[in-house]
Formats: sequence, C-alpha cells, structure tokens
Amino acid sequence: MTGSLRFRVTALAALAVLGVLAVVGAGVTLTHRAVLTSSLDETLGDRADVITGRLRRGEPVERRDLPTDDVAVQVVAADGTVLVASPGLTGGRRWTQTPGTTTVRDGELPDGAGPARVLAAPVHGSTIYVAGTLEDVNQSTRALLRSLLVAVPVSSAVLAGLIWWLVGRVLRPVEAMRAEVDRISASRLDRRVPVPTTTDEVARLAATMNAMLDRLARSSERQRRFVADAAHELRSPLARIRAELEVDTAHPSSADLATTHASVLAQTGVLHRLVDDLLLLARGDAGALAVQPRPLDLDDVVERAAEARRGSRPIDTRQVRPVQVRGDEAQLARAVGNLLDNAVRHARTGVAVTLDVAPPGTAALTVADDGPGIPAEAREAVFERFTRLDDARSADDGGAGLGLAIARDIARRHGGDLTVVDTGRRGAHFLLTLPVAREEEGRIGRSAAG
Repeated sequence: MTGSLRFRVTALAALAVLGVLAVVGAGVTLTHRAVLTSSLDETLGDRADVITGRLRRGEPVERRDLPTDDVAVQVVAADGTVLVASPGLTGGRRWTQTPGTTTVRDGELPDGAGPARVLAAPVHGSTIYVAGTLEDVNQSTRALLRSLLVAVPVSSAVLAGLIWWLVGRVLRPVEAMRAEVDRISASRLDRRVPVPTTTDEVARLAATMNAMLDRLARSSERQRRFVADAAHELRSPLARIRAELEVDTAHPSSADLATTHASVLAQTGVLHRLVDDLLLLARGDAGALAVQPRPLDLDDVVERAAEARRGSRPIDTRQVRPVQVRGDEAQLARAVGNLLDNAVRHARTGVAVTLDVAPPGTAALTVADDGPGIPAEAREAVFERFTRLDDARSADDGGAGLGLAIARDIARRHGGDLTVVDTGRRGAHFLLTLPVAREEEGRIGRSAAG
C-alpha cells in the first residue's frame, strides 16, 4: 500500500498542507501577539499622556490617574525621588532607566509580579514610568497556540482523508485499465481497456492504449498469417522433393537419376529464393536491414537488371535516362529486379521501362507490362506479403507473393515509395520513386537555368 500512487499522492499532499498550515499558524500566532502588544502599548501611551499633561500644566497627579489593576504608574524625579506612584510602588525607586525620548520596552513588574511592557517618558526633568502586565497577552497567545496545535493536525488529517478518497475515484478507471490489461494475453488481443466518459488525461490514455492494442493485434495477425503462409510456401517444394526421392527409393530400377537431380535442384532453387526473401523481410521488420547510401547511377542498375531478364520477354529500356540517386546498390537492384520479374511473369508480349527525373527532384522509374493488369480494388493488396491475384498461380511460376512487398519496403527505406498507377492503358504500371542525389539536383538546376 505504501508504494501505491494513491498513498504517495495523499502523503505528499498531506505533508504539504501540514507544512503550509504550520507556517500560517506560526504567522497568525506572531501577528496575534503583536496586535495585542501594540494595543497594550497604546493603552500605556494614553495613560502616560494624561499624567504628562497634568505635570506640564503644574497640576497634581490625582489618585484616579494611578490605576492599580494591570497598569502601574511611577513618577521619578531627576534625583531619584519617587514623586508619585501607584499603590505598592511608593517604597522606593523601581525603574532606573532615564530615556531622552519616550520608549516602550519589555520588562518586569515590581516584586517579580511577572513580565510587563514598560513605557518611560521624560517630562520637566522627571521620568514617568507606566507598566502594563503581559499576562493577558501571554494567556491569549497560549490559548491561540493550543487551538492551532489541535486544529492544524486535525485539518491535515481530514484533508488527507478527502484526498485519499478523491485520488481513489480518479485512479479507479486506471485500476480498471490495469486489471483489463492484466487479462490480455497474446491469444486474447481482441480485448480492450474501458474508456471513461470524461475527456481528461485518463480517457486519452485509455484511447491511446486501445489504439496500441489495435496495432498489436494487427501486427500479431500479420505475423501469424506470415508464418502460416511461409510454412505453406516452404512445404510445397519440400513435399515435391520428398515425393521424387521416395519414388526413386521405392523403384530404383526405373529411377531416372538425372531427371530427379534436375528437379530437386530446381526445387532447391525455389526454396533458396523463398528463404532469402523471408530473411530479408524478417531483417527489415527487426530493423536490422540498414541502408548504406552512396551516390549511384540508377539507370545502370536498371540496365543490368533488364539485361539479366531479357530471355523470356523483351524489355524495352530506350526511355531510361541517366539519373543519380543515393542508396544501397544491392537493395535497389533487388527492388528493380523484383519489379521486372513481376512484369515479365505477367506480360503477354513485352515490358516497357522508363526512368527520368520528375519534379520536385524525384527519380521516377516506371515498369509496365501488357498483361491482364491489376483491378483498382487490389492495387494496395498486391503489396501485402504472399498475395497472389491469381489463386491458381504457385511458387513454380517463380513468385511466392513476396517480391512486390520487398520492393516497396526497400523503396520506403530509401525515402521513396512504390505504387500502382492508372494510365488508362492495358496491363500493370508500377511507379518507383526515389529522391535524387544532391549532385543530380544541382545538375537539374543548372539545366533549368540554361
């Protein structure tokens, strides 16, 4: 309990309030005493003014001018003779200070009667002493202090209880969220935390957590689908290899080892390409596929990739213009190669490739085929992993549905993108955009200025 946020907030608030009330209480006590003392000083001053006025007028000081309860008066001549005094002060000189001006100081009543405020005022060579007891001031101050010593802790305790209750109410939705999150597991990512009806920080936290859970659920679903699709794609060539080997083992006399070796080698190639694609995607998802950019001629990368694939379908690269970009040559070659493989696989007669600089400073590579094309509703789905628009197509046709996903991932890793564009012409048209190198931007600027 002592480690809970509720306890810490309550304890800190209670201590802060206790400290503030203690300071305020001390200030109130000192102010109260100062006010009472000032009032006593005014009373002493008024009494001294009455006696001073009589002495200056040459009138005798009467008995009624010498109070006996809480104020004592004594008039002392310059030679120390007590001229007049309150009852009990006539036995001799009681105060000896001879101020040049009127002063008020703390002192003592005669005969140890207690602390007092003593006013001394000179008049015609004599000194008037007026003393008032501080007992009432001290009693009133002590009574106030005792009240504060009770009221401050009690008020702090009541306030601490109120804060404990309020913090509990505020944190109740947080506790409900915590309990719900505790019940969420990898197999129950469909659960969501309750969102309070308020619009405060707790409600925004709940909405943010639910958005995070949505992302985790989608990511988990993609991962499960990816693993299932990868297992399926790996199983097919492995099953073919095993079947051929089992047939040759069961019928060794009729086995054609050369044909078996060629078939196994082809299936091994399929497995090798698929495993390479899976590892590339896995490294990209883990953030381990770092880009090592350097200036390179993208047109050279396109020409080399096209030359390596011209056997089955003609690839027209006459519209490829020199463009320089900054990127990882191996990764960009992989992306361009995947685009050409996809185009060659679907083309009926040939593939057209164009490369040029599009404003503002973007290298635009278009790979177009004259095949069946891509429906508008599937133009984003083709970039998902293991996606084949033709369900009858298999890995034997050269594609496992990973090439376009890898190409887009590489393009975005380089600050570009890969999309399907609608040109109104037959076939599929893929547009790969990349930022041009600074050297290329300078050359374009000089050409535009010329």
